[in-house]
Amino acid sequence: MKHRIHFDFKSLNFKLWAYFALFSALLMIVLWFLQIFFLTTYYQEMKIRETVRMASIIEKQYGKEGFLEKVYEFSITNDMYIQIQTPERIILPAPTEERIRPYIYVEEMTIVKRALLRSNELSVSVIIPEPRTDTNTLAYAAYLDSSAESPVILYLFSPLYPVSSTISILQRQLVYVMIISLILAFVISFYLSNRITRPIRNITSSAKKLAEGNYGIVFTGGHYTEIVNLADTLTYTSYRLEKTDTLQKDLMANVSHDLRTPLTMVKSYAEMIRDLSGDNPEKRAAHLQVIIEEADRLNKLVSDMLTLSRVQSGALPLEKSQFQIRETLESLLQAYSLICEQEGYQIQLNCREDLTIYADEAKIRQVVSNLLNNAVKYCGEDKLVIVSVFESENRLRFEITDHGMGIPKDEVEQVWERYYKASTNHVRSTSGTGLGLAIVKEILLLHNAKFGVLSQTGKGSTFWFEL
Repeated sequence: MKHRIHFDFKSLNFKLWAYFALFSALLMIVLWFLQIFFLTTYYQEMKIRETVRMASIIEKQYGKEGFLEKVYEFSITNDMYIQIQTPERIILPAPTEERIRPYIYVEEMTIVKRALLRSNELSVSVIIPEPRTDTNTLAYAAYLDSSAESPVILYLFSPLYPVSSTISILQRQLVYVMIISLILAFVISFYLSNRITRPIRNITSSAKKLAEGNYGIVFTGGHYTEIVNLADTLTYTSYRLEKTDTLQKDLMANVSHDLRTPLTMVKSYAEMIRDLSGDNPEKRAAHLQVIIEEADRLNKLVSDMLTLSRVQSGALPLEKSQFQIRETLESLLQAYSLICEQEGYQIQLNCREDLTIYADEAKIRQVVSNLLNNAVKYCGEDKLVIVSVFESENRLRFEITDHGMGIPKDEVEQVWERYYKASTNHVRSTSGTGLGLAIVKEILLLHNAKFGVLSQTGKGSTFWFEL
């Protein structure tokens, strides 16, 4: 079976190759155009400029010692014939044997002198054709000394050789140059286009695997900064997707476990009431109390999951207002008065009365409440929790401090994840849902707040955020 070659004209590979080849072809065309069609004009312009420059140098040397020898040297090195007309004679700056010859370029000198005398300029240049030799002559005349009645005139004659033979040579040379250049351009463009697109094709292949659920893929970016950055970003995305997938599975496992436990308890105690304690008021009341507590736990778990989901999806918008933070905190701490009286906990509040903040009061209450619950749950033997609010660089900083076992350094960043449990001896109490700090994180992110944890194992932890 024959395989047909298929060109994808929209591919980056083909377009890079085509653009590079087209650029090379245009470059060759421009070079050909300039060399062939403008060579004669360019040659004449350069000759005129060179003649004017030499005339300027001779004018500066006029009257100095060794003037004629210097002029003769210029004539030889620049392929020019130089004459100087004084009131007495015409000087040919040439060796002694040359001086016996009559001066040449008589007709040309007459033509250019007439043009100089008719002109108001100090110098003129005329291109004079020579039909016999097919060679033009550039005739240049300028005043060396115009103060006298019969001024001293400098004449420079430079033959303009025909460039047709040169153009013919250049044409043949440019044909070879164009063929070689185009071949090199096609080869180099093909190599570069493949070199650039190969890592992109590799990234595409790896992305397909990622789409199929194969996480943890490392993308490679080749030799170019932009593609390397793209590969690194996709590698990070792969890592985050893998982590998200793991968290999702953990979430399902934890939610299933947390739902199954109270449901089992409710069913078990309901059966006990039915079979054993239905006629015993005291036992029946105790069993019903367990059912009520487990139902409350189920309600709190579902409520926290709903809150977290709504905050993460943006379905729970912020309702900001200006309020005094101390008044809000004092109202919140009243809910902890019973546990402080019965179990000996102390909650110390350090906050000035004049501190105000612009935020969603209900959600900030929930943040502080969740952090307080966490601090009370894991506080140390002193049962002391310190709540501090103070100004720091035009922001309000909240700190909730306990003196418990603390969090290991390698686990500090993980405490904000759902259902995270530190590797210390602390075990999440049955009254918790494991979603408190995750809710705190999402609410603070909505407020564009800075937050974090300062913790030392064995000395306690300080959860903080700034608004």
